[in-house]
Amino acid sequence: MTEVFVGSEALAAGRVNRYQLAHTYQRVFPDVYAPLGDLTLQDRITGAWLWSGRQGVVTGRAAAALHGARWIDPDVPIELNFANNRSPRGVVTRRETLLTQEITSQSGLLLTTVARTAFDLARRGNRRSGVAELDALANATRLPMEDALALADAHPHLRGVRRLPSMLDAVDAGAQSPRETYLRLDLIDAGFPRPHTQIPVARPNGRWYYLDMGWPDLRVAVEYDGEHHRTSRTAYAIDVERQDYLISVGWIVVRVLADHWRTDVLRRVQRALSERSRASSAGNMTRERSLND
Repeated sequence: MTEVFVGSEALAAGRVNRYQLAHTYQRVFPDVYAPLGDLTLQDRITGAWLWSGRQGVVTGRAAAALHGARWIDPDVPIELNFANNRSPRGVVTRRETLLTQEITSQSGLLLTTVARTAFDLARRGNRRSGVAELDALANATRLPMEDALALADAHPHLRGVRRLPSMLDAVDAGAQSPRETYLRLDLIDAGFPRPHTQIPVARPNGRWYYLDMGWPDLRVAVEYDGEHHRTSRTAYAIDVERQDYLISVGWIVVRVLADHWRTDVLRRVQRALSERSRASSAGNMTRERSLND
């Protein structure tokens, strides 16, 4: 066998014997087994669903991963909507109202729809990680957050419903990583205007550069550089060429690394915006004088 399976079912069908079950496979959850080796998030989701007797509905971050959301930790607890208060380690069970239209299936496995998954993510966890998870889900599915907000009318008494508007309003499908989400939230929380994301900048030969976030009207961008920018010589060379071109067409690009202090980043952004605002004001005054002469 090469997949996650129910041990008692495999024994009854004669596909494995007890020695094989004990020595050739690993126990994932009670009576649920898989081949020896590292387990993927998909393996663990399938295992939790099988543990529930194929009755549980996968929710939360696990459901988001099934819908295509990236950057979900493969070791997250698998959340199930299932009436069982004695879940094994690695499984979290809840018993909440799920309407028929809030449940879908994927290869026979039951899970919440994209809208209900967003609804649940927005109600739980802290703001920063929650918005990052919602960004990832929105990036994968392009779900309008209004669809998730509309579910509040059907579930007004569920825990966390009151935070839905603020959480969903903060979502941006343009985020390409959790770090980009955190950077965007830092800018907003510091009082800067909400930045645009994935800003297109035309370049020669009909191609485009896309800036992580910024303010196109002022031509100020803020970009998060991951580790690959520093460890890959090819990526570094491409970045230098890209940076030079953006400067040549009038952009100020504030580049942010993981080890930069938040206060320093905000100070650099403020300096860039102030510089560009002063230049814009000076240009307007010059034009006004020209018109008056």
